[in-house]
Amino acid sequence: MSENSIEKKWYVVRAVSGQENKIKTYIENEISRLGLGDFVEQVLVPTERVIQIRNGKKVHKEKVFFPGYIMIQANLSGEIPHIIKSITNVIGFLGETKGGDPVPLRQSEVNRMLGKVDELALQTDSNVAIPFIKGETVKVIDGPFNGFDGTIEKINEEKRKLEVMVKIFGRKTPLELSYMQVEKV
Repeated sequence: MSENSIEKKWYVVRAVSGQENKIKTYIENEISRLGLGDFVEQVLVPTERVIQIRNGKKVHKEKVFFPGYIMIQANLSGEIPHIIKSITNVIGFLGETKGGDPVPLRQSEVNRMLGKVDELALQTDSNVAIPFIKGETVKVIDGPFNGFDGTIEKINEEKRKLEVMVKIFGRKTPLELSYMQVEKV
């Protein structure tokens, strides 16, 4: 059977909070041990990068933003739901009725959850929509000019950089910033 002939949907596995990454690894190991890789496309723990200041230094930390939930793209046929549910610290699937089948996420929910992940993974696919437009006002959220508002002058899609005109001490100054360093106002 080829990869694509098995239809896979996204499901949410409920897990013990704080153990998400461990459980993700367990699931992946178990699936490969049993040779079920064709049925399970990917296991994702949605995280966001948060910047914390520790001892005056910026520390990037991955923070799980749906504690207790793991996303899994799979075809849950046969024994697969049972295998996943029997993994340590897995509570079960989201949306399942008692004894019923796990309920897949709607595409819109998947997009919302993955949309969050994609912004963070900063995918470099050429077809990723550019989230900004020229002339738009943005707020700088990272770097020395944190907190300043500016206007987008240029957008460099390849490098995912913006040239933002910021008023600093009454003078307009162009800054080159990455998409991640600004947010829409």
